[in-house]
Parts: sequence; structure tokens; C-alpha cells
Amino acid sequence: MLIVHQGFPPDWLAELLKQPGGGGHFRIDVRHFGEGDPTPVEWLVRQHVLPLSLPLPLLMRVTDEAIFLRHLTRGEQPVHPSEIFWFLEEIAKRHHARLRPDGASLEAETGMPLTDNEARAMLDSL
Repeated sequence: MLIVHQGFPPDWLAELLKQPGGGGHFRIDVRHFGEGDPTPVEWLVRQHVLPLSLPLPLLMRVTDEAIFLRHLTRGEQPVHPSEIFWFLEEIAKRHHARLRPDGASLEAETGMPLTDNEARAMLDSL
């Protein structure tokens, strides 16, 4: 799992690190992309994720069948880090975009509307 971002609000990252598994989330800050040869992850983000114009920060979950993308904002603010667990639980069914292998490239498919970003798995568990 990867979080693509361009910085976090004060205390957001500290709160993420308090969450179960929060320290295990790989984070990539697009503000620090260099001019040289990109790493494979930077290339993927530059070539296939950023052109989708999804709000940042966003989650990327890589599976054998696809790369699922879901932004982490609600009301133009990042959601509370505790919601990431629930987003990951449902990301295969509830994502904003999906990248599927298509020969030597990736095909982008849209998912749920960008305005829909409730953690349904969390709400259903209440």
C-alpha cells in the first residue's frame, strides 16, 4: 500500500503513525520528484496516477489484477488517518480509479464519483 501526497496538514502524519499498521504505509511525496531518471514507483505515479487528476493524498493498492486508487479527502481536507483501514477494506469495490494491465501499458478505468468518499465498511460495522 502506498500513499501518494504533496505534504500533510500539521499532526496528520503523527496521527497516521499511531494507527495500527500506520508506520508500514509507504509514502511518496510528489514535491520531491527529481529531474533525473525516476524510480519505478515515481515513473508509475508520474505516467499513470498524476494524469488522472485525483485529489491528493491518495491510496494505491497493488494487486495481481489491478492498481486501485482512492483519494483521502473529504470536504477538501484529508480524512482522519483512522479511516484508511476502512478504505483499504473496501478498495476493490469502492475506488475512484483502477489501473489494469493492458499489454505493455495500463488502462485507466473510473470508479465511484470523486465526491463519494465515505468509509462504507466503517458505517456498515456500526
